[in-house]
Amino acid sequence: MAAMDPELLIEQVLAAVEQVPAGRVIAYGDIADLVGTSPRRVGAIMRSHGRFVPWWRVTSSYGDVPAHLRDRAWPHWDDEGIERKANGLGCRIAEYRVDLDDLAARLPLHD
Repeated sequence: MAAMDPELLIEQVLAAVEQVPAGRVIAYGDIADLVGTSPRRVGAIMRSHGRFVPWWRVTSSYGDVPAHLRDRAWPHWDDEGIERKANGLGCRIAEYRVDLDDLAARLPLHD
């Protein structure tokens, strides 16, 4: 498998995040599976390029938000009706995860 063009990968990750509707979340690993990369690479892309997309909708596979982003994410979650788990780290991802099949069908992914 040939390495993907880095700029194209960035575009695809950001496009996936942009397609997540309000009130839903997606895990780094979900995005990685959709675009053909690793969850760590998705995290790096979000860290360096994600400020103009709804970054607060991207979580760990447990539905948790990175500690340094929580205070900024919670107002968005409150506005969108995403309820936090009792431990305060994120949401119940099984309840709030975007429909991945629908999202994949809507993404303009390129090989």
